[in-house]
Amino acid sequence: MSSIKKWNILTSKMVLNNFWCQVRQDEIELPNGEIIDDFFVIVRPEIALVLPITVNQEIIFVRQYRHGVSEILLELPAGSFDATKEDAETAAIRELKEETGYISQKVIKLATLYDNPVKDTNQIHLFLAENVKKDGEQTLDITEDIEIVLIPIESVLDKIYQGEITVTGSIAAIFLGLNYLNSI
Repeated sequence: MSSIKKWNILTSKMVLNNFWCQVRQDEIELPNGEIIDDFFVIVRPEIALVLPITVNQEIIFVRQYRHGVSEILLELPAGSFDATKEDAETAAIRELKEETGYISQKVIKLATLYDNPVKDTNQIHLFLAENVKKDGEQTLDITEDIEIVLIPIESVLDKIYQGEITVTGSIAAIFLGLNYLNSI
């Protein structure tokens, strides 16, 4: 049994509450009795991410601009969802279709991870979609400008090691998905 204790939240208030960003300020008491009156937490929705693999053994990536880091990044299809209105698997299937136009009849849950547990509240749900096929066009949100990139499965690890794929959720899903496929 661990001797680590949780922090005690004395007060909590939302200091920024709009559509794009919510920030909570907690006053906390540490286990040693010290008080921190301004511990800020970013309240974020859940994320569903999918590792889609075609029948030709290609992984479908999306390339898009990410304003937080001011970079155009190569990553797996993913998006946020409201867990009170939609489950993670449904969100993953929806995001795959919206961002790429591809669908899959077989989706496997790989893991649920904390995205950034130091300051963020959300989890990232990782899925593997096998035998994906094109079923229509992209249906993008106003903030999305997405290029679809197919990469042969045998080349994807090199893309990570060469620094072409740098998004943590995508990397986690790739390693977990490849491990799953190698174990069956």
